[in-house]
Amino acid sequence: MSAHPGQTPGVSAPTDPKSANRARFELELEFVQALANPYYLHSLAQQNILEKPAFVNYLKYLLYWKDKDYARFIHYPHALHHLELLQNAQFRAALKKDEFLRDYLQQKQFDHWRTWRDPKHLNPSTSNTSNEAPADETAADKQQQAI
Repeated sequence: MSAHPGQTPGVSAPTDPKSANRARFELELEFVQALANPYYLHSLAQQNILEKPAFVNYLKYLLYWKDKDYARFIHYPHALHHLELLQNAQFRAALKKDEFLRDYLQQKQFDHWRTWRDPKHLNPSTSNTSNEAPADETAADKQQQAI
């Protein structure tokens, strides 16, 4: 028994349409979420995969994940942002040339995850601008600020 191209040997393709659709959905979801990793994007660029017209067309096809019915399954929202950036040929070329862009994306992603639930960053107008400490501030927070 031989596997079809692109199929893992020893794993048969689902025969019923519902299973085939689920397998395709899971495969595409996993790939789109992998796009959240700047190091993976850089690797794709270094291997010249981002220059192949078939791959660029596949990236265009994957834009359906931005629809809210599909986006709700995405655990890493940067994946959708990176998918959008990958539509631009200049971005794909810059990603191949420069490790700085990879590191910049990684830092921006880190900064987002570090601060996305911090009330100071969510609504700057509600942050405490006076020197008074908020009533719910713990001793550990006060000590950290003193350092």
